[in-house]
Amino acid sequence: MSPVEIGTYAIGALILLIYIGMPIGIGMLLVSFAGVGLMRNEVVATRMIGAVANDALREYLFAVVPLFVLMGLLVTVSGVGKDTFDVFERLLKRVTAGLGIATVFANAVFASITGISIASATVFSRVAVPEMTRHGYTKKFATGVVAGSSVLGMMIPPSLLMIIYAVLAEESVGRMFLAGIGPGLLLAVLFSGTIILLAKTSRDFVFTEVTDTETYDDLPVMEIIRKAVPIVALMMLVLGGLYGGFFNPTEAGAAGAFGALVIAILRRSLGRRRLWNLLVETGQITVSVLILIMAATFFSRMLALSGVPRELAEFFLSGSIGPYGFLVMYLLLIIALGCLIDSISIMLIMLPIALPVANAAGFDLIWFGVLTVVAVEIGLLTPPFGLSVYTIKSAMDDPDLQIGEIFRGALPFVLAMVAALALIIAFPSIATWLARL
Repeated sequence: MSPVEIGTYAIGALILLIYIGMPIGIGMLLVSFAGVGLMRNEVVATRMIGAVANDALREYLFAVVPLFVLMGLLVTVSGVGKDTFDVFERLLKRVTAGLGIATVFANAVFASITGISIASATVFSRVAVPEMTRHGYTKKFATGVVAGSSVLGMMIPPSLLMIIYAVLAEESVGRMFLAGIGPGLLLAVLFSGTIILLAKTSRDFVFTEVTDTETYDDLPVMEIIRKAVPIVALMMLVLGGLYGGFFNPTEAGAAGAFGALVIAILRRSLGRRRLWNLLVETGQITVSVLILIMAATFFSRMLALSGVPRELAEFFLSGSIGPYGFLVMYLLLIIALGCLIDSISIMLIMLPIALPVANAAGFDLIWFGVLTVVAVEIGLLTPPFGLSVYTIKSAMDDPDLQIGEIFRGALPFVLAMVAALALIIAFPSIATWLARL
């Protein structure tokens, strides 16, 4: 067999292994080792996997992964998410469907200090959904708002997906973070517009009651300030330090983790047992992510050795499909994969194949990365996988709440994300203007 045929069969074998339930990291390592072994020999394959493990995991940059994960977990247990929602609830209670919009913007702020969509979905399913249903919103709409706005966690920096993309594409993490701000704010505005539109045109979808007769908790100005100070301080510490040039991404992660630890200690929400559990969970998430990155790097090198990316670039760019035809097909494939597998796995499978083609097409790889993250995040809301939806279901612990009901509630936000994707394609500066300053 020719190297191109071996590379093609390796891609097919990886898809088959994932389909039958093999962990993505192990599947990538197996097919990559077999592919290099067939193209060269077992000795070369063994040496290459050792070199990949050394090259892929020794980078100082990778310390950012456990630091941002730890920061997100500390923020989650310290009650900052509830405080964020309380502040926006107080500010927007008189706006049409104000609690829905409050959930979106609270999620946007929470995203800027966590970077993990699942953390947002867990926190706000417990904080926002009960409050919204108490005020006459349907469970379908309330859970849909939380599911939809939770994707902001991977869009607004800091973002774990942005870090992984930057590593695989060999782009600056700081620039990727900057590129996520514009699209993140665009998504928040589109989600808010969607909520207002639904409230005016499909009231039965949004409300169970004609009028909201429940009272709102009155928050004095000083209480609002007390709740807002930790949030603003952590945002200023992480994002201000990063974009002000005081920290690199790893140092910003360390500063953020320390700030979140101080907040959790001051609020007495962190006992020894809980701290130990958070450290263990941070380690588990970090190890799984780093193993996946190592496997994806090996897979990428095997594909480069086979020549498959070069052949794909020639096929897409010299034929009638063209660069934007390739882009549309790529985004559709990512959205389709999102119905079946998780976000990180999609990126690790697709990017080694797609990045050489995107580079040959002359695409801005930072813009391409933002499109990739938005498309991947759509998969968090689409059946049958819909990780955010299942996270909300498990966090709610409500036997009367059906999975299908949450998916239906999230559908308008999926459409809003597709609209955001089209806008970013049509106007690349939405993603690139800050990153290129």
